[in-house]
Amino acid sequence: MGAGQAGDPEARIGAARVGLWLIAAVLAVRQVADVLRTPKGERFTDLDAWIGPEGVLHVNGSFYDADKFTGPPFAGLVLKPLSRAGEQALGWAWTFGTLGLVVVLGLVAARALPQPVTRRTSLLAAPVAISLLILSLPVRNTLHLGQTSILPVLLVLLGLFAVRGERASGILTGIGVALQPTMLLFAGLLWFTGRKKAAASTGAAFAVCTALTWAAMPHDSWTYWIHHFAGAGLGVGPDATANQSLHGMLLRFGLEGPLETGLFIALSLALVYVGLRRAVRYAKDGQLLLAVAITGCVVVAVSSTTWQHQLLWVLFAVVGRVGKRRSDRYMWPVAVVLVSTLPAKMMLPNMPVTEPIRDNVVLIAALAAAAVVPFLSRSHPQYRGPIPTEYAEPVPARWSRVPLVPFWRRVLTRPNLLLELLLIRVGYSAYQQVRLAATGGTISGGRATAEQHGEQVHSIEQFLHIDLERWFNHLTARTGWMEDFFNFYYTSFHFVVPLTVLGVLYVRRPADYRWARSALGFATVLALIGFWAYPLAPPRLMPGLGFIDTVHGVQDFTQPDYGTLTQLTNQYAAMPSLHFGWSLWCGLVIAVVAPRWWMKALGLVHPFFTVSAIVGTGNHWVLDAVGGAAVVGAGFGLTYLLSGPRVRQPLRVATGAEPLSKLPEPVSGTPQDDPANDRSRS
Repeated sequence: MGAGQAGDPEARIGAARVGLWLIAAVLAVRQVADVLRTPKGERFTDLDAWIGPEGVLHVNGSFYDADKFTGPPFAGLVLKPLSRAGEQALGWAWTFGTLGLVVVLGLVAARALPQPVTRRTSLLAAPVAISLLILSLPVRNTLHLGQTSILPVLLVLLGLFAVRGERASGILTGIGVALQPTMLLFAGLLWFTGRKKAAASTGAAFAVCTALTWAAMPHDSWTYWIHHFAGAGLGVGPDATANQSLHGMLLRFGLEGPLETGLFIALSLALVYVGLRRAVRYAKDGQLLLAVAITGCVVVAVSSTTWQHQLLWVLFAVVGRVGKRRSDRYMWPVAVVLVSTLPAKMMLPNMPVTEPIRDNVVLIAALAAAAVVPFLSRSHPQYRGPIPTEYAEPVPARWSRVPLVPFWRRVLTRPNLLLELLLIRVGYSAYQQVRLAATGGTISGGRATAEQHGEQVHSIEQFLHIDLERWFNHLTARTGWMEDFFNFYYTSFHFVVPLTVLGVLYVRRPADYRWARSALGFATVLALIGFWAYPLAPPRLMPGLGFIDTVHGVQDFTQPDYGTLTQLTNQYAAMPSLHFGWSLWCGLVIAVVAPRWWMKALGLVHPFFTVSAIVGTGNHWVLDAVGGAAVVGAGFGLTYLLSGPRVRQPLRVATGAEPLSKLPEPVSGTPQDDPANDRSRS
């Protein structure tokens, strides 16, 4: 990325473009390898509906006899030759063919961005779009299951953006609609945006394809269109969480029969009305790709079944611009990308209270894009010029050989709360996954190595004469009030105190919040590396050393997996101790920003009680706490190294006449710790 002189933007853009294309290529190769490494019995499972013993290729009767094929008859008629060709070279040909369609889809979407766009955007859009498509759950499911859901989406986009002439455009779109009939809504989009010839051609092409299918397969056409009312009821498990349609959501809520059918039709009609009105408005505003994405999101919701491999339309909604402030612009695209690329359980905790949202998170995103999210029009003053983010004065690098990261400037304004909560949740979920993956996904898989490392740590502590864990653990176990207090402290304060500190900083000191949050993030990432590189058994899970597990009770070391929660999380992620690391982070942040001496002292008491609790309950070695302190120190150091020192100026002055970047730095003795000076600009 460093090609060219510092002031040569063309060289930087060229280098960035090459880097992004390399990333897209690496993702494509990785996805191909992942699919082809999957055992034959586990990959292309949906393709069995085409080429299996009872699939479309071999069954002489109806497509729908085996309860596997749920598409319209036209799809079976057209795609049957493809399945016959794919039967001979199923793995490589099908995978590379699908990836080729994904690449074309990304190129078309990149060229369809609302104009005008900067040269940098036009050069970088294609590799970014292709990379996001490859990472998205719909494409990954399509590759693994052997589905063909990319084809109708590509036909619609080609018809709307790549083909000249309204008639040809309508014919391509109509063929795509014949493969997925609910996409007939795109004919309405064409009609109400003035492209009536294209809309008529779409309807005609759809009618011709459907009529040909009736002539070739009258029984299957009757089954699909009449008996099952355009496919409703075909297949099994419409109430599964993989069905992200309004119909699937209502079934998961326990509704069924005429009540569910009537409510589904009423909600669908209302959504079609609202969604198409919004799509037409944005199309006339020059944002045709956003209009197409909104229409596609309506299709996702009103279909009787919308499986995970049919959810690409939600990802295209990322092109909409939301928010008047520059700091708010990232909330919607980040939310869409996360919803489209991560499982729902990573977005929300696995708790009963979050189940209605977690099970329908993609549908909620589609409904929001179709009917709720206030996308800006191109005529809006903040469409191209959002309210700028305010930064502190730049500072020189601490070391000349290690320059500050140019885009990581010290922001003074408060970040978007929803985006922060979303990133915190995803970050914590990744933290849980890495902890578990460090032992191969099972506790027993890393037990021998973790116990060996435990013996190493114990030997080092004996050599240093700091092996006080067993003495303090037994003292805690035989002293009732100590055991109760440290058990409660260990299980209760680990998350409550850091979240409270972050909450107070977010409300009262936004600039300090960004500084502290960055340090905490760096420390946690470094700790994850430690968990991965050095699995370590805590004292309570070391057989033969005589430690007492005061929190979880007596462990049965004869079992491969033992200890409370061993099947839910990695109990061997002990080095470094984030229990102590996060508490030390809290203590240091409070000591730095608190305005009163007793507040600072109270903050430093928290890490003291935490280290006492983790040692007294047998959950950590003393050296684990040392490791936790090391990663926290490194987190603050990296934050200072990359962005400079903590901002020490107030975030708002009484007059508000001067921008923050013009304010002088406070002199020594300025009451900068007064909470009244820490209100951010609204």
